[in-house]
Amino acid sequence: MKNEQLEVNSMQKAQVLVQALPYIQKYAGKIVVIKYGGNAMINQELKEAVMGDVTLLSLIGVKVVLVHGGGPEITAMLKKIGKQSEFVNGLRVTDKETMDIVQMVLAGKINKDLVNMLNNLGGKAVGLSGVDGHMIKAIPQDTALGYVGKINGINTDIILDMLEKGYVPVISTVGCDTENQTYNINADTAAARIAGALKAESFIAMTDTPGILRKKDDPETLISSINVSEAPQLIREEIISGGMIPKVECCIEAIRQGVNRVFIIDGRVPHAVLVELLTDEGIGTMFK
Repeated sequence: MKNEQLEVNSMQKAQVLVQALPYIQKYAGKIVVIKYGGNAMINQELKEAVMGDVTLLSLIGVKVVLVHGGGPEITAMLKKIGKQSEFVNGLRVTDKETMDIVQMVLAGKINKDLVNMLNNLGGKAVGLSGVDGHMIKAIPQDTALGYVGKINGINTDIILDMLEKGYVPVISTVGCDTENQTYNINADTAAARIAGALKAESFIAMTDTPGILRKKDDPETLISSINVSEAPQLIREEIISGGMIPKVECCIEAIRQGVNRVFIIDGRVPHAVLVELLTDEGIGTMFK
């Protein structure tokens, strides 16, 4: 009986690999940008699953670019120093002291922890921030928000150099200007702009929802595919609402800038990235 079970398991594994082969061939040598955030960054088991997915994709020849945020850790660090977090329309009000903390947490602790995990899993990763090579160029978005930046240019040279050498660039979303000022940049916006500038094959936005739901809180009503032209109507019908609106707008912007496929997926599902990219079923909502 034990030998039979082993044989069945081996056959199942073989079938999975055979099913994945066309997708592996499709993405080999292509750029995939993953915006990593939400619960998948907080839960250790999910974090390990995402880093495993990224490592596997890299090892089979996919050029993965991992862009991350880190809102909860920034809030926790600010709380440690007795500073209250303030938000306006979902954006963190960022004074000089807060900007120092943002840069320290994003470009320092979180970025290097992720790079370390990827390298320990057998990947080849390098940590970057938007300041490196003036990758993310920014200007102030709104004086009321302080040092929150609006992107006014993406320089992909350093990203392409790292990809060419076989590295996974792990990018923290700190922007800069020509006056030596750094800015706090929304991670969804930065990831979408980077994907567009790279003309990526796919852009994947990890969230804490299954995707776009026709009926709120009902996963069975997941909309698996949306044409960009359909999005305004879905917003008017409030099917796309609240915090999902800016995420969808980022996805649409990525498509308009030349990304072939854009996905919003549930980062709470282990190995969601592999399920989306390398299986027939997929997961989440695809924009086209």
